[in-house]
Amino acid sequence: MHMKLHTAVFTGALLALPSLLLADAPPSFTGHYVPGVEGLKAATLPPAGFYLRDYNAFYSAGRLNMPNGHKAPLDFDAFVYANVIRGIWVTNWEVLGGHFVMDALVPLQYTDLKVNGWKDSEFGFGDICIEPAVISWHGTQWDAALGYAVWMPTGDSHPGNADPGKGFWGHMLTAGGTVYFDKEKTWALSLLNRYEFSQEEDHTSVTPGNQWTLEWGISKSIKPTIDVGVVGYYQLQTTMDSGADASRERDQVLAFGPEINAFCPNLGLFTSLRYNYEVMAKDRPQGQTLVLTLTKVF
Repeated sequence: MHMKLHTAVFTGALLALPSLLLADAPPSFTGHYVPGVEGLKAATLPPAGFYLRDYNAFYSAGRLNMPNGHKAPLDFDAFVYANVIRGIWVTNWEVLGGHFVMDALVPLQYTDLKVNGWKDSEFGFGDICIEPAVISWHGTQWDAALGYAVWMPTGDSHPGNADPGKGFWGHMLTAGGTVYFDKEKTWALSLLNRYEFSQEEDHTSVTPGNQWTLEWGISKSIKPTIDVGVVGYYQLQTTMDSGADASRERDQVLAFGPEINAFCPNLGLFTSLRYNYEVMAKDRPQGQTLVLTLTKVF
């Protein structure tokens, strides 16, 4: 049974969780970006300034699915907590009519995995992501953003355990937009696309396939400082892994859930809480994600 096991969970726009190799499966790895860490108005960047964001992501899964989407006959359990600090600098520099933005994130992660009596728990720093070039636009009733990021294999990574690193370099392109349906901007639809290109894994001859992630959100402002809505994500491996003994399967996952956002002007603090329940998964775990995000304005 050639089946991948990846407990990908968070990255903030960006965090990466580890890959675990089943004893009877070939080496295989997913990309770095974990869906569900962004939600309502994910494609809308803030005004010029410096922002410090703290992601707290909790992922749990009690089943591992086969390529056909059915549950694998395994005793499987996964829990991951990731804390990711992300600095965001929205400059006053104008590029192509928009603001030039730079950001970087550093993940700290705890992972606990169990497969048929095999257990492993690891805690440590994951792979650092630097996004050196983002352009953000704001129209009368729309926002848009384009960006490029690079993932560096800074976290520990060894096949066969729950290390927080992925063990390979990655490149990611981002494109997204938000549309407001009324002049007061109380109703909004946001779509955020990520596309990843992976390089060869350090400890094997496998190069993971490319990966596309779509995150979306439909929101309603019930007060000037409070938004509520429905969010979701779809992630698809678009190309096969390559290299000796690479998997011939491509994974995918689909999830939906609620979100609430609030802003405290006195503290200059944004808070968001979202929950995503995975309703379909192929060749990967199927579980649920809870993300609490705190963003401080400086």
